[in-house]
Amino acid sequence: MIDLQYIIFIGYFLLVFLIGYLSMKWTKSEEDYWIAGSKLGWGIGGATMAATHTSAGTFIGTIGVIYSVGWSFGWVLITIPLAYWFMVAVLAPRFTAVKELTLPAFLQRRYQSKSARGVGGVIILIATVVYIQAQIVAGGLVANVVFGIEPLTGMIIFTIILLIYTLVGGMLAVVYTDFLQMIIMVVGTVVSVPLALIHFEGLSDLIQKVEFIKPLTFSWDGFPTVLLITLSLAFFLGSVATPEKVIRLYAMKNMKTIRRGILLAVVVVTGINLLVFILALAAMVLFPNLPTGDLAMPIIAKAVLPTFVGTIMLAAITSAMMSTVDSLLLVAGSALSEDIYQNMINKKASQKKRLQVARIGILIVGIVPLISIISGFAEGELIQFIVILFTAIMAAGFFTPVVGGVLWKRATKQGAIASMVGGVVTTGLWKAFGDPLVYPVLPGFIVSVLCYILFSLATKAPPESAWKPYFEKKNLKTK
Repeated sequence: MIDLQYIIFIGYFLLVFLIGYLSMKWTKSEEDYWIAGSKLGWGIGGATMAATHTSAGTFIGTIGVIYSVGWSFGWVLITIPLAYWFMVAVLAPRFTAVKELTLPAFLQRRYQSKSARGVGGVIILIATVVYIQAQIVAGGLVANVVFGIEPLTGMIIFTIILLIYTLVGGMLAVVYTDFLQMIIMVVGTVVSVPLALIHFEGLSDLIQKVEFIKPLTFSWDGFPTVLLITLSLAFFLGSVATPEKVIRLYAMKNMKTIRRGILLAVVVVTGINLLVFILALAAMVLFPNLPTGDLAMPIIAKAVLPTFVGTIMLAAITSAMMSTVDSLLLVAGSALSEDIYQNMINKKASQKKRLQVARIGILIVGIVPLISIISGFAEGELIQFIVILFTAIMAAGFFTPVVGGVLWKRATKQGAIASMVGGVVTTGLWKAFGDPLVYPVLPGFIVSVLCYILFSLATKAPPESAWKPYFEKKNLKTK
């Protein structure tokens, strides 16, 4: 059994490294490295968007939360297709009017401020460390279940593999491995659900047994209403404006490609979330006394599914984690190289030097979360809530200046900087000291919007050159 698992996992990782090596050969410029040359079609573009969205937060975190508190958390997921609709209908046509290499580069162009770009880069680095920590923890859990090694050892191995192929291939490596990983995630999930249901007399029997074992599963009592609403807000805002997602709008060819790609992403993400909900119900009945809900999916794959299928499912979970972390490592590398180093430290840095700094940044941002885990940060917290904290930080920092920047001509650089700083600081303070029944994204978002409006109105109106490219009809991407 273990031999087969080793063969499947080793084969999978060898394929990932091959893609990374080939991508290094195909990468000819910075544009190739950061946004795949803006040449992605809707299939690869939609696949990389879906794979980036579907992380350990889905396969381990969502299942873990539903296992622990019931289906009320599922209502949070309804906001995801709404967020993607908003991205296509409102944000993308204006946001892609001028293509940049990074999200903070957009902030600099729109607000004509290097400081805004630098602040954006710092926020990305901070939030990325938080998010990657959740994925590394999940990687350790999978390694422990599959191979019986210590979780910490699994986390270290997982981190090393991620760093190698992201450092080597850049965005081309990321998008093509994302395509592979999306296929594995979809196939693994679709095959696993009916095999899990074999242990019951159909879906209705499973539901009846869940109601008997955990009567509150299908009620609203798992989450306080206010917390559920504010968590939904975090998902919506974060799905629209997190850097690793909006940068993919730059990577796709045109609006027609973006619309089709986002539709593919919505179908895949929504479908996977519905299927993992069924797997969470199965885990409640088959393994009702797990020490943490985060073990539900790995245990299902290990103990319930046939060895080959279970290993494919665990490979799917690993794919979900890797596809998100590699994207975030790339975003963090670009933030350090383009938005902080070149923008604020060495304006004349060569392309070779910037890529060197980026790779150093990727290495640092990959290692710091591992050190944080070893030191005990967020110990015992469900993976999904670490993921949502990242989403809250990104949402409070970027949603207002990004969306506001393409919708409101009067917005100024002072408003954008105050919005980012105020939103992120408020989110952090609320997380540490605020009412736990109100998720930090709500106060963070409110402060972000207020700072954006008040500081913009209190300062001199921006020059026409700052906002004009995003409002001229000839520049708007509609096809």
